[in-house]
Amino acid sequence: MAHATPEQAVSHPNWSMGAKISVDSATMMNKGLEVIEAHHLFGMHEQGIDVVVHPQSIVHSLVSFTDGSLLAQLGEPDMRIPIAATLGWPARLVTTAPELDLCARSGLDFEPPDLERFPALKLARLALRAGGAAPTILNAANEVAVAAFLARRIGFLGIAHTVGQVLDGLSGVACDDLDAVVAYDAEARRLAAKIVETVGAGAPL
Repeated sequence: MAHATPEQAVSHPNWSMGAKISVDSATMMNKGLEVIEAHHLFGMHEQGIDVVVHPQSIVHSLVSFTDGSLLAQLGEPDMRIPIAATLGWPARLVTTAPELDLCARSGLDFEPPDLERFPALKLARLALRAGGAAPTILNAANEVAVAAFLARRIGFLGIAHTVGQVLDGLSGVACDDLDAVVAYDAEARRLAAKIVETVGAGAPL
């Protein structure tokens, strides 16, 4: 992973999502951001939101019920489907995306994420628990770090390293209004850029 190239990181086997989101998928930061989104969209506590690695990218979400059953949303890994769902809500739009054929699928696999290999997911959960400006700081630092990786200024492992350093440097701050959000976003980007310069100058990431 230390030697992963931008070309490898953006080459997702199932999705076509653009360079930045594909890198977020490779680091699993995208799942961390989705945990934060789910917390706010559905009023769920962080502890009640799980991430499951699913290589086939067919099951996109699962909701568990108190009787032990699960309700799943399945579909082909095609961004036209979620985009159409957003644009047409509450109606469903007709798309040109292929219909899911379960009989043509050989199997669906699931496993827990490895938080040691993918620390970005752990950082996102820590930011959500910290609250305040932490999720804003996380997102801003990640955008700077991913851009630096795509520009070959830092290595793949430097992305999570940079985000973690920024979170450590700006921890424990409140975020009460939009002006504060904008200010902490800017400060996180400034600090991330400074860390990227250090990493690019010879730090081991």
